[in-house]
Formats: sequence, C-alpha cells, structure tokens
Amino acid sequence: MPSPQSLSEDDRRLVAAWAADCAERVLPLFEAEAPEDDRPRDGINRARAFSRGESDTAGEIRRRFVAGRAAQSATSAAGKAAAWSAGQASGVAHMGAHALGAAAYAVKAVDLASPRQGGEAEIRWQVEHMSQPVRAALGSLPLLGEDPSGPLGSGLLASGALGATIRRLQAALLDGGRPEPST
Repeated sequence: MPSPQSLSEDDRRLVAAWAADCAERVLPLFEAEAPEDDRPRDGINRARAFSRGESDTAGEIRRRFVAGRAAQSATSAAGKAAAWSAGQASGVAHMGAHALGAAAYAVKAVDLASPRQGGEAEIRWQVEHMSQPVRAALGSLPLLGEDPSGPLGSGLLASGALGATIRRLQAALLDGGRPEPST
C-alpha cells in the first residue's frame, strides 16, 4: 500500500509544476555562486517535464537526488537551500509531499538571502500561485508529523524553519489560502 504522502500520479504531475515554480524563484541564488553547475536547473526542468507527462515516474525516481547534491557547489547557506529546493521539486515524481519540501527550502533560501524581508512574501506568493487542483492535492496530504513515512514524517522537513514553513502552508490550505503570520 502506498504512503498517503505519495499522491496519485495525476496529482504528483499537478504539484510538480508548482514545486518547480517555487524552486525556480530561488534558483538565481544558487546559479550566482555556481553558474557552471546545471544540476538544480536540470532538476527543475525534469519536474516540469514530469508535470507535462513527458517523463515517467521510474526514470525520475532514479534521478531524484541529483539536483539536491549540487548544494555542495554552493558557497552560502541560501545557495545550498536553493539547490535543495530544486532537489525536492525533482523528487515529486517519487512522492508528492516533496512539493512542500521544495516550497519550504525556497522560503529558507529567501530568508537566508534577505533576512529583513524574510520568507513572508515568498509564502504568500506560493499560496497565491496554487491552482485549485494543486490546493486539493496538497490538502489531501497528511499534516506534518502525522504519518511517519516519507518527507512529512519525523525527518529533516519536520523540524526547525522547514517544519514551520510546511505547517504554515498546510494551515493556509485548511484556511482557504491565507497563510498565518509567522510568530
């Protein structure tokens, strides 16, 4: 039986495009530091190709970690978070919950690059750019920490700033699209 974090293939294709949008917004933070490393951009492009039905799940599962490994090429924490956002976006073909990971790492990248502005505007952008089908798909995922398997389990995405962002995104899904202010 698949994990409730997997989503159907159709729903994974829907949320892959949104996850790619989230990751692409912070990609310049990585590319400014490592312009010769195209792994994050390739991961985003593969997420988009998957969303359009141009690649299959099995092929993407085999390559899902490539984009995130590019974080080793970044020199700043913001650049690393941008690469991890792309890695999470490319992982959506495997498990839909990675879309929330892509969004959370994008917010972290913005927070690290612009601490004064913070990720508030980024979270608002992410929520505003969810189509109704994307909202429905993401809204069907278990809340962070409720299901021990997968990205929304007890791992890295469940703690600290990443966990706080995912909780805010999930609360916005439950509240009709309005993210709660951070505390």
